[in-house]
Amino acid sequence: MADTKFRTERDSMGELQVPADALYGAQTQRAVDNFPVSNLRMPRAFIRALGLIKSACATANQELQLLDGKIAAAIVQSAEAVAAGNYDAHFPIDVFQTGSGTSTNMNANEVIARLASDALGEPVHPNDHVNMSQSSNDVIPTAIHVSASLEIDERLLPALAHLTSTIEVRAQELANVTKTGRTHLMDAMPVTLGQELTAWAAQIKQGMYRIQASLTRMRALAQGGTAVGTGVNAHKDFGAHVAKALKQRTGFAFTPMDNVFAGLASQDAAVEMSGQLKTMAVSLTKIANDLRWMNSGPLAGLGEIALPALQPGSSIMPGKVNPVIPEAVAMVCAQVIGNDVTITIGGQSGNFQLNVMLPVIAYNLLQSIDILSNAARLLADKAIAGFTINENNIKAALDKNPILVTALNRVIGYEKGAAIAKQAYAEGRPILDVAKENTDLSEDELKQLLDPAKLTRGGIE
Repeated sequence: MADTKFRTERDSMGELQVPADALYGAQTQRAVDNFPVSNLRMPRAFIRALGLIKSACATANQELQLLDGKIAAAIVQSAEAVAAGNYDAHFPIDVFQTGSGTSTNMNANEVIARLASDALGEPVHPNDHVNMSQSSNDVIPTAIHVSASLEIDERLLPALAHLTSTIEVRAQELANVTKTGRTHLMDAMPVTLGQELTAWAAQIKQGMYRIQASLTRMRALAQGGTAVGTGVNAHKDFGAHVAKALKQRTGFAFTPMDNVFAGLASQDAAVEMSGQLKTMAVSLTKIANDLRWMNSGPLAGLGEIALPALQPGSSIMPGKVNPVIPEAVAMVCAQVIGNDVTITIGGQSGNFQLNVMLPVIAYNLLQSIDILSNAARLLADKAIAGFTINENNIKAALDKNPILVTALNRVIGYEKGAAIAKQAYAEGRPILDVAKENTDLSEDELKQLLDPAKLTRGGIE
């Protein structure tokens, strides 16, 4: 029975048993046995990047006349299949493994070598051929940069652009809806809902600019540095050839790093990008919480808007509907902020010539990109695009807002305005009525001065 389920594989440390149908070999199996930590695997985006890198490296080695053309072609074909996701089940190693990610690099080498050997009909070696001119120490940092760059370019930035355009459409629709502004969660001068939403759109746009600026550092690759940055066992032009091959495969403008020693020893670009993702998470949290507050009620809260009703909100209170999308988005943002802490600690862990927390940096960075991409689209499509306005609630709060007296400061002075506001609060009366009793201004003059819509248009005319 054991013979039908397992096969014997050998590496430099000896023999061990590997599942019979596994494409990987002994080194991968040792890592599976050594790291039964979390059952978390390296993300699909990372495996895609590894496949692309192995394909690009084979092409570079062939161009530099270091690798036989038939073997290179078989590696390229097999690596591209790995990149496409055809063999993800054969990447079983836990995220919490050797800090260089050597286990995952060898996992890719073994799988690709097996596929290439089968396709070619002759042995293709995982180290001598698939890993030619490479080390885990430059492959894994390169894979972090490639995977994050592609995920940001293909998923996150389009999702954030969609969110921005959705907000801007609603801002135009709501440009003339005047409401009570709030500072410190207390009544303040009026704004329009459109103005409120343009602030959200501006936050997202600014966050996108920050992310795009950081992409210039992420597109620089450490490939070619090999073990410690000196490029030992690699052609001096290898890194440039790999970057060119990756650009041809992805359309993304990857370049060799100016200093590959830094690329191996540090993960500063990943830390920087994580900081930009954290900033975006802070912005999305603000937007999500504004939506929750405006939706609160519907009777005992602000009740300014009604978010789309997506599911029952309580297992015990019939008819209750909760702001589930903003809540989910806020949890995503909390996770991204936590991931940034992990990435920051990981970034500190560069000892001399190598950072030794590469897998956990990769996992957390890619998770942040993934869940932010999904959350941005959910927030756009299932919350912002479909919320409705409770005009009666908005108007009632606005009519009773004593802070409108601020508009009279230039005419009656701050002290008298404060007295009128206090009286209006105490008596629960509109500010217009109280001001009419306590000033020499006519009702028409007061209506002009206290017009909420006019007050949203800014400075003195």
